[in-house]
Amino acid sequence: MMPRKLRWILLCCLGLLLAGPLAAAPDATLHDDPAHPAAAPHWLRTELYFGMRPADRPRQLVSTAQWRKFLDEEVSPRFPDGLSVLEVYGQWRGKDQREIQRLPSKLLVLLHPDTPDSAAKIEAIRQAWKQRTGDQSVLRVTQAVEVSF
Repeated sequence: MMPRKLRWILLCCLGLLLAGPLAAAPDATLHDDPAHPAAAPHWLRTELYFGMRPADRPRQLVSTAQWRKFLDEEVSPRFPDGLSVLEVYGQWRGKDQREIQRLPSKLLVLLHPDTPDSAAKIEAIRQAWKQRTGDQSVLRVTQAVEVSF
């Protein structure tokens, strides 16, 4: 009869041997797809926060159709491989304002390579929104991420 501790160690080793090849199997569906790399060093996650009240019409919300048109015309052509949009509540106080503004907002999440081209596209999106709505700002938060598809 084998001692309990030795039996436990052998079972663990056997489990690792059996699990190893399964864990290392590549995902053949996205293999060699540059838009969906297996490992993507030097990628960023950028969050853009959009207020849904135009500056010139503070009592009116940007409609779903207007937001969709903005995504279709300004965002998707620049980042066609994917993005995420979340509904969020926001508040802020703009330049020369005494009152805090509370408004529904959209959070756009982009995962992209850390390149000057990506940075320029993001700035173009921010400028396009400010031009369309008269907003003073589109908050941008960017951080390094490890991405794998």
